[in-house]
Amino acid sequence: MKNDFRQDLHLEPQKGWLNDPNGLCFFKGRYHVYFQYAPDSAKGAGNKCWGHFQSKDLTSWEFTGTVLFPDTPHDRNGVYSGCGFVKDDTLYLFYTGNVKQEGDYDYITAGREANTILVTTKDGVTMSEKKVLLRSSDYPDYCSCHVRDPKVWEQDGTYYMVLGARTLDDKGCVLIYKSGDLENWEFREEVHTADLGYMWECPDRFTMGGNEYLSISPQGVPHEEYRFQNVYSSGYLNMKTGVYNEWDCGFDFYAPQTFTAPDGRRILIGWMGIGDIPYSNPTTELGWQHCLTVPCEVTEGAGGRLLRNPVAELEKLVTRRTELNGSGEQVQLPFDLAASAQSDSFELDISNAVQMTFEDGIFTLKFLDEKVGCGRDVRRVKLDSCDRLRVLADKTSLEIFLGGGENVLSTRFYPPATTVTVTSRGLNCHAAELRAMEVDYLGK
Repeated sequence: MKNDFRQDLHLEPQKGWLNDPNGLCFFKGRYHVYFQYAPDSAKGAGNKCWGHFQSKDLTSWEFTGTVLFPDTPHDRNGVYSGCGFVKDDTLYLFYTGNVKQEGDYDYITAGREANTILVTTKDGVTMSEKKVLLRSSDYPDYCSCHVRDPKVWEQDGTYYMVLGARTLDDKGCVLIYKSGDLENWEFREEVHTADLGYMWECPDRFTMGGNEYLSISPQGVPHEEYRFQNVYSSGYLNMKTGVYNEWDCGFDFYAPQTFTAPDGRRILIGWMGIGDIPYSNPTTELGWQHCLTVPCEVTEGAGGRLLRNPVAELEKLVTRRTELNGSGEQVQLPFDLAASAQSDSFELDISNAVQMTFEDGIFTLKFLDEKVGCGRDVRRVKLDSCDRLRVLADKTSLEIFLGGGENVLSTRFYPPATTVTVTSRGLNCHAAELRAMEVDYLGK
């Protein structure tokens, strides 16, 4: 059967362009996922807004439409990324209002305003008037015009905010502000580390197991053979050790954010895309582009390394489980494949188009069919060992989890049909076929 490219497990726009997840939270019995949205263009042109999905269970979703527009002088060139913070019966949404002045500017050192703006909502959809909390003049004078993406949390009765920034000497950092009332903010300190790019976007701060982590999406990190292979990186700093690890080593992952579920789990969602890429997505010609990753639970592993794995709620979508003998079974997309390694090397192929291998301590994801990869070629990760492999395969997405989620590779792929052939060597494989989650677009 021909693949129409509409997915079953991933949130994507009915039309237009989707990128960064924003405002992630659980509020009044529902999970809320806001996202950067250009509803009028699959290439991201036109108004930069916030769209909104909500769900009671992470498997059935409702798209309520565009909820924030660039409709004031303080955000006229875009409602950029931000966060959600729940207090009592109110959801506080913080975001960056982008303003580009007319003139001959580079928009890095001059010509751009980055306003930190607050709106509130009682139902997740109906928004209050906008209030500007911080302007460019409220940021340190060593910062460029690029300061954005607020993330707010509460600690010991005080509210804190991190903002991603680029300094005038092209160093990435985050700015930390504090407040007693969520509206009046004062600068506290800067956090940076050497040799990690010229701009840190989409910061997120959280604690696990007594350790503090700072998630960032740095731009300008030098590429290496086994790390930082994408045009931009996404990862997290262990603030105790100073070690930076990538969240994802695949072709399509950027701007992740986390939030806390009612049962205490920390859940991460990222943009399954990236800017300025040399490859393409054929859905653009059909009027939409990009999706979000599946929600994943983040847990702490050995040595302060974080593990990322799909939330347990996806088990509700399983319709059939199949043991694969590796000789070339046909499997219907979407499926969730779990495999254990029989030796220190293995190979897994999907329809002779996408190949995954582990050999001599190197895991390789390689596209064998250029039409399926649409310009994607190869990604490699160096590992001490790889005894477990999990592949969550949707109609046009692969999310590959290695070693219990210590390393992840996310990528789009575009097979010609929804039935694919799976072959393997050196693996014991089981595949769970999944039904589609429900997404109600309410005619929008």
